[in-house]
Amino acid sequence: MKKTNDFYIPQIAQRNRKAKRFMYITMAAVILSLSFLGFFLFDIVKNGYPAFQQSYIKVDVTIDEEAAENPYGIFDRDMSQIISRAWLRSLPQEIRENPEWMGTTQTFWALTNAEADQHVKGKHSRLKQRTKDKIDQLLAQGEIEKRFNVIFFFTGDSKIPENAGFYAAMIGSVLTMIVTMSLAVPIGVMTAIYLEEFAPDNKVTQIIEVNINNLAAIPSILFGLLGLAIFINFFGVPRSSPLVGGMTLALMSLPIIIVSSKAALKSVPASIRQAGYGLGLTKWQVTRDHVLPLAFPGILTGSIIALAQAMGETAPLIIVGMIAFVPDAVTNITSAATVMPAQIFTWSGMPERAYIEKTAAGIIVLLTVLISLNTIAVLLRKKFEVKW
Repeated sequence: MKKTNDFYIPQIAQRNRKAKRFMYITMAAVILSLSFLGFFLFDIVKNGYPAFQQSYIKVDVTIDEEAAENPYGIFDRDMSQIISRAWLRSLPQEIRENPEWMGTTQTFWALTNAEADQHVKGKHSRLKQRTKDKIDQLLAQGEIEKRFNVIFFFTGDSKIPENAGFYAAMIGSVLTMIVTMSLAVPIGVMTAIYLEEFAPDNKVTQIIEVNINNLAAIPSILFGLLGLAIFINFFGVPRSSPLVGGMTLALMSLPIIIVSSKAALKSVPASIRQAGYGLGLTKWQVTRDHVLPLAFPGILTGSIIALAQAMGETAPLIIVGMIAFVPDAVTNITSAATVMPAQIFTWSGMPERAYIEKTAAGIIVLLTVLISLNTIAVLLRKKFEVKW
């Protein structure tokens, strides 16, 4: 039957088998990639979720001169092994702010230290067995409880693990990104407009475009070295500041914004330009009033993606000093600051086990921001994109 069929090709069955094997290989690659991603996210969430809770202990404090001057001696040895030094340090300030407490007994929910908190969460701690038994007894009596960790979101870094927060790094990232996008977006878009709409097509322009494309692929740490040499050493921009960090990341973001903006401008049909010229408009009027508005969705998408990439960078910011210990959030772009990736890097090298969960929690916050930015970019592109 096969031999009498003039349209039968013996190699077809072999080709189909090869195509099916290739399909299975590609499916396996996708499944393997998703498995790695799922394992990564599961491990990060498993380690980071406990950091969003913090344990507190109920204590009664007799307010007197000793408590106002030396709160470290008002508790017995067992309680001193549970209560955080950060809370004891803040107690005299609370007493000064509430002088009517003097001579009374006040009930507080005191912050527990990192080792006690780890034990409450069922993790390994270096506490003595007697102290662990004390904590278990207080837990059974309801005098120790876990609450949402507001410290993590509303305080800066600290050498006391339980008092370390992500707030200063988040504010530093916001200020750095404001500087980055204020510089990179206008310069990048204007460069793309010139190269795509006005520049003559010659060897010089081609060399510039090739170098711009190459800049998008070089290691980011080189931009850090460039920022250190030019902005800090030559121009004297304050080290470790959001200003120098933003300027350095702007250099790194420019190639991405230029390339994406050029692609968006190129996607506008030539008929739009020709219609404008037919009506007597100048090239600048056609570009400003017709081409640029139509290319705006692509330019916006590229800018947001560049912002997301810049927000996740660590190496160039380490070079310009944005890995300093910053306990308080900065209020201007010239003060010393840190950013979220640098704070995560710092915590990952700390010896205390409590910083493991804080590192993972910081990664969760950073991933949430990055995923949100990329989602916004996709939604805006779909909303404003014009199909021809």
